[in-house]
Amino acid sequence: MNWYEKLNQYFPIEEMKSKEHLEILLKEKGDIYHKDEGKHHVMMYVELDDFVFIDYIFVSKDARGEGLGNKLIEKLKKKRKPIILEVEPVNYEDTDSEKRLKFYQREGFKHATSIGYERRSLATNEVNKMEILYWAPNNESEEQVYDAMKQTYKLIHTFKDKELYGDSYQPVDDVLTINNDSKNDNNDLFKDLS
Repeated sequence: MNWYEKLNQYFPIEEMKSKEHLEILLKEKGDIYHKDEGKHHVMMYVELDDFVFIDYIFVSKDARGEGLGNKLIEKLKKKRKPIILEVEPVNYEDTDSEKRLKFYQREGFKHATSIGYERRSLATNEVNKMEILYWAPNNESEEQVYDAMKQTYKLIHTFKDKELYGDSYQPVDDVLTINNDSKNDNNDLFKDLS
């Protein structure tokens, strides 16, 4: 199974970029968009001067529990930049979503409770809500994470979207919002994890 098939089987259609989109990013944005691939993993990520964004991270079921996910995250942590990623809200019918959150919690990630993220999927036309997690080695603020997410959305998520999908994603200001008043522990994804 090739790297794209692995990602495509694991991630829901509304979260997946097309293979063509990923290949164009690797080719035309290869200075910032990277693929780390091995027998049991695929990680696609963006590295800019001041942050790293994990677009996709997949560890095969055969290798789970062996510390591979931790090794991939540690490799990025060594860069000493904030690491940002999107996760779907916990779905208690899907045990993987809770396991993913527990993994990121163990890795020291925080939930950006003040950042809202809702994007219409070009594949399904449904609005897809995501949550933002981040690891902040220098106590970066949620405002800095928000600015990095906006940059990622414009540079990566919408790159050649009209050309590739026949339609454009919504403007960044319609997708990402920040509300400093809502910053509280009641919104934290990690609070219910034991």
